[in-house]
Amino acid sequence: MAIILDTAVAVRRAAMDLLAMREHGRVELTRKLRRRGASDELIDAALQRLCDEGLLSEARYLEAFISHRARAGYGPMRIREELGQRGLDRAEIEQALRDSGIDWREQLQQVWQRKFAGELPSDMRQRGQQMRFLSYRGYPQDLISRLLRGSGDD
Repeated sequence: MAIILDTAVAVRRAAMDLLAMREHGRVELTRKLRRRGASDELIDAALQRLCDEGLLSEARYLEAFISHRARAGYGPMRIREELGQRGLDRAEIEQALRDSGIDWREQLQQVWQRKFAGELPSDMRQRGQQMRFLSYRGYPQDLISRLLRGSGDD
């Protein structure tokens, strides 16, 4: 039986249930509540109250998302794009990426090591394959090129 989100209490409870599973951004939480049938007025009021209480935090969401995606082997360009698609502010995304403390060169090295067993490409076909994979994962072209030239430790 579906719960009808027609009161402030119901919207708040639904939002808190979603936040209990994982951190959410305000835009993402708004979309989910809207899909469940809540009105924009009730959503705005509930989310503002959650922000005021410190239960909903864009900064915490950014930190958790970046950390999770980096551990999964994704680079800063891919993470930046995914966060942008989730409606977050570009300046906040950039700040969160800078504040993350992640060594993207080291991350790239680990992803490459896992996928290609640390074997430098022996021909152009292999080089292209490795470059495409690492680029798709969201790593900058200059870091990839340095790594594949065998000078990733500079």
